[in-house]
Amino acid sequence: MQEKLSRFFRLRDNRTEFSTEITAGITTFLTMSYIIAVNPAILSLHGRGIPFAGAMTATIVVASLSTILMGLMANLPYALAPGMGLNAFFAYTLVAGMGLSWQTALGTVLLSGVIFIVLTVAGLRRAVVRAIPEAIRYGVASGIGLFLAVIGLKAAGFIVPDEVTMVKFGGFSAGVVVFLAGFAITAVLAERGVRGALLMGIVLTTLLAAIPGRLVPGQSLLILPDTMMAIPDFQSAFFRFDLAGALRPELVGVIFVFLFTDMFDSISTFMGVAQVAGLKDGNGEPRNLNRALMVDALSTVMSGVAGTSSGTTYIESAAGVREGGRTGLTAVTAGLLFLPFLFFSPVVKMIPAVATAPVLVMVGFYMMSAIKNVNFSKLEEGLPAFTAMLLIPMCFSITQGICWSFLVYTLLMAFRGKIAHIPVLLWVIDALSILVLVMMG
Repeated sequence: MQEKLSRFFRLRDNRTEFSTEITAGITTFLTMSYIIAVNPAILSLHGRGIPFAGAMTATIVVASLSTILMGLMANLPYALAPGMGLNAFFAYTLVAGMGLSWQTALGTVLLSGVIFIVLTVAGLRRAVVRAIPEAIRYGVASGIGLFLAVIGLKAAGFIVPDEVTMVKFGGFSAGVVVFLAGFAITAVLAERGVRGALLMGIVLTTLLAAIPGRLVPGQSLLILPDTMMAIPDFQSAFFRFDLAGALRPELVGVIFVFLFTDMFDSISTFMGVAQVAGLKDGNGEPRNLNRALMVDALSTVMSGVAGTSSGTTYIESAAGVREGGRTGLTAVTAGLLFLPFLFFSPVVKMIPAVATAPVLVMVGFYMMSAIKNVNFSKLEEGLPAFTAMLLIPMCFSITQGICWSFLVYTLLMAFRGKIAHIPVLLWVIDALSILVLVMMG
């Protein structure tokens, strides 16, 4: 069996070994397994969104099947799962903010996935991404990072609404103290390079959350489940998308955001990891890029069908690559490790918001680091990036940040006499941005 797998994944051609690939797959899984708890916690919206068990089942199915598919179709060591940022957009902007049913929101995910596939087959997806200035991509990534951090701080009670200052410090409640302790633990584990630091942070903070209830009656942050295991929930979210509702004209902007944000994530991940690991072809492009893009597109379609926000390629794949992963065997290993968790939804559901909040802040920090690539000495680069970074968390809307950053960039380029440098596709994107903003307004 080992020899057959070695031949299938061409381990010798890629100068790697079976044991190295397995170790790399385990490492990738550990670094991104936090999504099993965090994604359903966000999508469920405390009972107002997708049912927790259904969202967890969908998360695991999408992560497992998409990652295995990446390994088999593209022979690359990349793992996929529902994307951070996109899940917050789904829950807080669409369902909580715009008042869409989660079924309709799933319909928009499915439609965006179909468009992904069309663009990939037509060879337009890379052209669209190349038309978008890198500074905007970095600004959007940083803005989403701040967005996630704000959501984490809000979930922990660290910040609360205020009529005068908009938000303020929520005070030293039991939840805030547990959050601070958990954040410190998670940050130290990450700083020391511990594998699965975010997952370990969630587990240890959950254990800390049991303490207040033991010391002070009525201060319990942790509710133990009646059972440890349950049958996977394939009923409450699978095939529950509302495609007809998603086809309403006013939801063009929603599909637009899913489309572009996922493209930013996947292309940036492919480019970045390929550069570090040398996973490039003779033209200097990421290896098997078209196949990888197709898997990413299929993952988004799968997400809409299964009952979660868009699936995308995870930058955490770089952890497995650092361990020596070079082929699809790394991805297949990581994908298979998700499957046993299908049966532990009661245990995952008991994890309190204060235990996932530190991870949201840490992921926000990692995404925020993208801003270092922006040249702020050039106004046409710095201001659009700053616009996206500012508006996404302040408006609680990825849509606002993306659309306004496109328009600011085009306006600055035009006034600097660089209209000829603006790609035709970007003019099309600008027109869509204006349409989206008018419809949302």
